[in-house]
Amino acid sequence: MAAIPNPSNGNGNAANGAATAVAATIRTMLVCVPDELPGEALSSRQLDRHLGVRGTLHARFWAKGTLRLWQRRSMIDLRTGRPAYCAGGPARLLDLTGTHRAAAMGAGIRHQWWQRAVHGTRPAKPWSEFEAKNLERPATYPIQTATADFWNQPRVNAMRMHNALHPSAPLALEELEMYQAGQMAYQHYSASTAIVGDALLTLDGDQLAPASDSMAHRVTFLEQANRYLGTLDDAQRLLAVTL
Repeated sequence: MAAIPNPSNGNGNAANGAATAVAATIRTMLVCVPDELPGEALSSRQLDRHLGVRGTLHARFWAKGTLRLWQRRSMIDLRTGRPAYCAGGPARLLDLTGTHRAAAMGAGIRHQWWQRAVHGTRPAKPWSEFEAKNLERPATYPIQTATADFWNQPRVNAMRMHNALHPSAPLALEELEMYQAGQMAYQHYSASTAIVGDALLTLDGDQLAPASDSMAHRVTFLEQANRYLGTLDDAQRLLAVTL
C-alpha cells in the first residue's frame, strides 16, 4: 500500500511542492514459475537471474497437512509447524483455502478493533486522494499541505492513538479505504491479497498490478489476478516473493 509521508514533514519534490507520480506500492508478488525452471533455481539469490525479480522468498502459504515425504521435495522454503508455512510449490500441495480463511479471520478481528478505535469519528479520505490532488496542482496545493490535511483528520488520529497504545496489533493507515468499505469487504480484500500479494507475474512474463494504491485499482487487480489463477492447472508452481 501507499507510503504515507511522515506527519512532521512532506516528501516528494521539495522544489516544486509535488509528490512523486502516483503508482501502486508493490511489496509482495506472486510468481507463476515456468515448468522448465528447475527447483534448485528457486532461491532468493537466483530470483533476479531466472525470473527477473529482485526479492526474497516469502513463506506466507500454508502447505497441505497431508504432504507425503516425497512431496515435501517439491515445496519451496518449507518450514516446520502446524500449519507448515512455505514460500510456494505446486498449487495442489498448497492449502490455499486454509491460507485464505486464516487471512479473512484475522482481518475480521482487526476490523472489530478498528470499529472500536474510530467510533464516533467521521469517514476520512485516504492518502491517495490528497496525493492525486497535489499532483494535479502542486503550485497551489503543495505536498506539505496535502500531508497535513491527511494527518489532521480525526479518524486518522483515532487510528494512530490505537497504534500508540497497541503497537503489537497496529491498524494499517494505508488500509483506511478498505476498513471503511465494511467488515466483509475488508475480509475479502485481505483474504485475496494473502494469496496474490500486490502483483502477479504470469507464465508469459507479464506483470499484473494495480494502477495505483486506490481501493478501486486494488480491487481491479485482485479481480484480474484471481481470474488468471483460475486458468492454471493444479500442478502449476506458485512462488511468493517479498520485494
